[in-house]
Amino acid sequence: MPAAPAYAALVDALGSDADPVVKDLELYAGPQPPAGYSLDDEADGILRAAETAGFERFHLLGYSGGGAASAWFASRHPARLLSLALLEPAWLGNEGLGPEEAAAWRTFEELAQLPDAEMMPAFVRAQVAPGVEPPAPPPGPPPPWMALRPPALRVLIGTFLTATLDVDALRAVTAPVYFGLGGRSNPDYFARCAERAAGIFGDFTLDVYEERHHFDPPHRTEPERLAGALRELWARAPG
Repeated sequence: MPAAPAYAALVDALGSDADPVVKDLELYAGPQPPAGYSLDDEADGILRAAETAGFERFHLLGYSGGGAASAWFASRHPARLLSLALLEPAWLGNEGLGPEEAAAWRTFEELAQLPDAEMMPAFVRAQVAPGVEPPAPPPGPPPPWMALRPPALRVLIGTFLTATLDVDALRAVTAPVYFGLGGRSNPDYFARCAERAAGIFGDFTLDVYEERHHFDPPHRTEPERLAGALRELWARAPG
């Protein structure tokens, strides 16, 4: 989902407490994934957006692929962050994966080989907990932006499988870190990622949204609660 409508409810909930800059992944900037794409493209895009807004230091929030990009940014530019909020990041490096998380990644690698019509429903099912009914596609024809998602997801999965996140740099991050986790999301993927994050970041808060999963995230479904959590996070930020 494009970032502007995805984050509209959260922006409204924050009101005058924030001066938000909402941006899409660089992966989605054109009609097809950029050639030679890497997570450095995302870090550069975040930096450009911040500098255009005149932000020397800032609070950074990312969801799913944006959460992975935000973690990558934190490893590259930790001094620019006042705080970091991760909402079920799609990836947090390949270091220290347990057997459950490694198996989830093997599943994603296999799904990336399927035709689009099969890959997308299977991709959704793989990210919710067993027994949770995946969300049905909205009625009517898919929006134009949806056409880019299958090829972009293949690029993103391949990037995550081969990239090396500087976890030592993340361990040195002094900004407070918030992790939003859905209680109905795939626990072998997102909950295991949260466990690893708790062992990486020094000032770490885990917030579990028991009734949420990856496809009804809190910035869309519980924006007031998330806005309150962000205010608390920002209040702990140095300076």
